[in-house]
Amino acid sequence: MCHVICEQGAAGPIKGYAPDLMVHPYLRKSALHKDEVVDDDDSTVDSIVERVAQLLPRLHVLVVGPGLSRDNLMLQCTAEVINKAKERNIPIVVDADGLYALQRDPQLLARYPNCIITPNINEFKRLCEATDVSTEDKTQGDAARALSRALGGVTVIQKGRQDIVSNGEEILVCEEEGGLKRCGGQGDVLSGVLGTFMAWGVAYQNNVWKHGREVDPQSIPMLAAYAGCCVTRRASRKAFEKFRRATMTVNLLDFIQVAYEELFPDTF
Repeated sequence: MCHVICEQGAAGPIKGYAPDLMVHPYLRKSALHKDEVVDDDDSTVDSIVERVAQLLPRLHVLVVGPGLSRDNLMLQCTAEVINKAKERNIPIVVDADGLYALQRDPQLLARYPNCIITPNINEFKRLCEATDVSTEDKTQGDAARALSRALGGVTVIQKGRQDIVSNGEEILVCEEEGGLKRCGGQGDVLSGVLGTFMAWGVAYQNNVWKHGREVDPQSIPMLAAYAGCCVTRRASRKAFEKFRRATMTVNLLDFIQVAYEELFPDTF
């Protein structure tokens, strides 16, 4: 089940995508003009955060960023919601404009290892600048590890030709072949896949099912990050094999299940 928390005007189009989505139009934008009203009961940070926080007990994971925008009021609410999620130890995945919120406040996720962030090359560079992390004379793995440490131990996925994953200690490199066309919005698909794996991690810790071997809960973000990269890249490759230059991000969705079953055949 997927709850989508969005700005008021976006609710209709999002709901039209699929009947499976539970859409909550709780977010509000800042006033664009001086005569717009933004201080009514529904448009204050406290009231918005309170409504969103009521959903948190129903969530296994919180994905922050896709479609968010850099609107100041939206970003303020996002930071407060992240803090509420941290209080409940909810796993968090941060992408897109959620990374801009982290860039504005690098301490937002400090000492919260139950989190994955997914910067591309430019977002990674800006986060390094915001945290005074020098990438000079560092390998990609060492740079990702340094950024993770600077952000307080979150798991970092540095997206690129290869996906580099680090939690400040370990480094994993995902070399799964992706599609030859990199579509805008593919990172949103990755965020959703990561959210799924992190939610399964919560279910495992809650003994919803038994595993063939014990998994250290602290290793779940790293495992989820690596698995998410593998599934998304393979789905991208399979979509490209079918649609070639006409490939769009939406085409990846048809291949996520196929990619998962190929990569993890023993889970069925």
